[in-house]
Amino acid sequence: MPPRTPSTPDSRTHDDDTAAVLPLRLADEPAVPHDAAWFDRLVTEHSRAVFRFVARRCARDDAEDLTADVLTVAWRRRDDVPDDAELPWLYRTAGFVVANHRRKHRPVPLAVVPDEPDDDDPALRAVRDERVREVLAALAPRDRQILLLNAWEGLTGEALAQVLGIGRGGADAALSRARARLRDAWAAQDA
Repeated sequence: MPPRTPSTPDSRTHDDDTAAVLPLRLADEPAVPHDAAWFDRLVTEHSRAVFRFVARRCARDDAEDLTADVLTVAWRRRDDVPDDAELPWLYRTAGFVVANHRRKHRPVPLAVVPDEPDDDDPALRAVRDERVREVLAALAPRDRQILLLNAWEGLTGEALAQVLGIGRGGADAALSRARARLRDAWAAQDA
C-alpha cells in the first residue's frame, strides 16, 4: 500500500489532523508571562551584573540608583524583554540610562575609575593599569564601548549585537575593527 499523503482530505489520518493543528495551537499560545515571579528571577540573576556594568561607567554614588532605574524600566517594559536574552536587553537599557544621566550631569572622565564594587573583579584590576587607561582613552567612544562590552561583560555574537542595536554580522565586524584599532593604539603607545 502506498504511503498516505495529506493532499486530499479523505487520505488524512487522525494523526495528520493533530499534527496540522498542533503547530497552530503552539503559535497561538501566549508567551510565558513576565509577572512578578519572572521579575524576581530577573533581579536575582542579573542585578549584580547590571550594577557592575553601571558602576564601570559612572560614579559609584550613582550606580545603585541607576541600576534601580534600569530594573524599573525592565518592569515597566517587561513585555518587551526577550526571553533568553534578558541580560543583553538590560545592558542596552543600562547604556541608555547612563547616557541620559550623563546628559543631566557632568560627564565622568575615563581616567576617573569608580570605587570597585567587588575586590576580585578582573575588569577593574585591568583598568587600574595606567597604560590600559591611556590606550582606551585614545580610542573612539564607540570602539571603547564595543571592547568593554566584549572584555568586561563577556558579550559576543548575538548578545553583543542586541546591546549595540545592530545585526550579528555588524557586531562581529565592529568588534574586529575595534580590536584592530586597539592593537594600533597599543603599538603607537609602545613607539
